Amino acid sequence: MTTTFITGANRSLGYETARRLIAAGHTVLVGARDAERGRAAADALGARFVPIDVSDDASVAAAAADVAAHEGTVDVLVNNAGISGPHRAADELTAADAAGVFDVNVVGVVRVTHAFLPLLRRSSNPVIVNVSSGMGSFAATHDPDRVESTFPAPLYAASKSALTMLTAQYARALPDVKVNAADPGYTATEFNGHSGPQTVTEGTDAVVELASIGPDGPTGQFRDRHGVLAW
Repeated sequence: MTTTFITGANRSLGYETARRLIAAGHTVLVGARDAERGRAAADALGARFVPIDVSDDASVAAAAADVAAHEGTVDVLVNNAGISGPHRAADELTAADAAGVFDVNVVGVVRVTHAFLPLLRRSSNPVIVNVSSGMGSFAATHDPDRVESTFPAPLYAASKSALTMLTAQYARALPDVKVNAADPGYTATEFNGHSGPQTVTEGTDAVVELASIGPDGPTGQFRDRHGVLAW
């Protein structure tokens, strides 16, 4: 039985990832900041809700302690929680705006990974999947044929670029854990006002694939639903 913890799992890509992994036989723990929405999502999925705010040290520590007391181990950690940040012109963005976005999208992943590593190391096949974005890829944002090159998002894109590098460095520094990054692609979610052309099922293909790898699976990769991405 594979036990999987997903942050930001109460809606959109996180919820669909949870649904698909439950269907594949995983025991899924729905992590969410909003208790009411998190419990409702977990109840609908037939999963267990664990409150977690990835921007709060005490909340993350409490979530890890909760899982340690109930499940005792985690096989797969999906760092899905993220924010887009303020939608303002680049010359109006402030240091506080940047700190807020990076605190969730990058520092939050460090918080959760640090807290859950002891639980992951109790698994015979520990796996971490960080939900990144093609918006953080130099290759994608400079390719005129890709949607990522068509609009600026300085803080979000920079945070996802940092997350992809964090993934690569964790993969190198933690040889006992498989650590990969997934790009959902431009998917119709609440995150973008449901403007993306992909369904949430298509958007979670890479996440589900990487969450399902075996002992001989890859580490340090950045993938979308079509394969390995240039970064």
